[in-house]
Amino acid sequence: MSDAFMRVFGRGSVARASAPGRVNLIGDHTDYAEGFCLPMPLPLETHVALAPADGFRVHSEEMEDTLDFDPFGPPRGNWSDYVAGPLAELVKAGFTVPPVEMTVRSSVPSGAGLSSSAALEVATLRAMLSLTGQAVSDSRIAHLAQAGENNYCGVQCGILDQMASAMGRSGQALLLDCRTSTGQLVPVPPGFHFEIVHCGEPRRLADGAYNARRAATVEAARRLGVTALRDADASRIASLSDDTMLKYACHVVTENARVLAAATALQAADITGFGRLMNESHASLAQDFEVSTPALDRLVESARDAGAVGARLTGAGFGGCIVALLAGDSPEWWSRVAVDNPGAWRVPL
Repeated sequence: MSDAFMRVFGRGSVARASAPGRVNLIGDHTDYAEGFCLPMPLPLETHVALAPADGFRVHSEEMEDTLDFDPFGPPRGNWSDYVAGPLAELVKAGFTVPPVEMTVRSSVPSGAGLSSSAALEVATLRAMLSLTGQAVSDSRIAHLAQAGENNYCGVQCGILDQMASAMGRSGQALLLDCRTSTGQLVPVPPGFHFEIVHCGEPRRLADGAYNARRAATVEAARRLGVTALRDADASRIASLSDDTMLKYACHVVTENARVLAAATALQAADITGFGRLMNESHASLAQDFEVSTPALDRLVESARDAGAVGARLTGAGFGGCIVALLAGDSPEWWSRVAVDNPGAWRVPL
């Protein structure tokens, strides 16, 4: 990163930080309902280097693009908003945010449902706080990053991605309680081998589909008279008269139960039980929450046919990736999956 900063800006960087992407093993679209999730950090990271400057500029090595941005001004409508947004939240919270020049390097694929935006947000905050000598907890960093994405970028995401990136630890899943923003680290047994495959279709969240799902779950909770759908159960949500809202609520309620059961299965090294819960989760995301696509469904089916114990879409859906659970390394698995999914690609870990 120091070499890249020197090449782009002609001087050395002063502060550097990084943050990982994540794969959500189970528990999607539950975070903004104050529920439970089970993410795991990936060995794919976003690195940020910065130094004080006369104005705000950021360069992406992957995009080969240098942009002006301004956390004190309105969004620009491009990828720099995911840098400006978290810094804007730092300003609101009373922290010092001097003008900086930045370089970004990332191995987290964008638009894949692996939290590339959260990794950039968390790394940006860490680098700025390092530069200014201000100390903030990982949980606070996650909430500042989430607020930046909600308020500046227009994506009404929950806290899952940012908490996983800020608090995750290698080789461990994070049983995350999104109401209390607390988590329990659960070691992943050696026999559990996870593969991540992109279906070949990118995701788009800010176009309204994600925000509409969140709005529907909030309205469902209001109609039920509960703080969030986390507080509802199957008998209670049956009173919802709107069929679509009922299906969405059904997913959230059953998915929360699956997350807790999956954490227990992980602790017991119950690979069969964990795989079954992943399969049930995908069916719920596809049929009740309606965020899968034909390409994702086909890829999940191929993954299972090729020997995966369980497979599901991961992230918000609408394209992006699946995660598959294998009982140990299986060299022939990917070649069998690829035959029926020529547009798909395996995420290198």
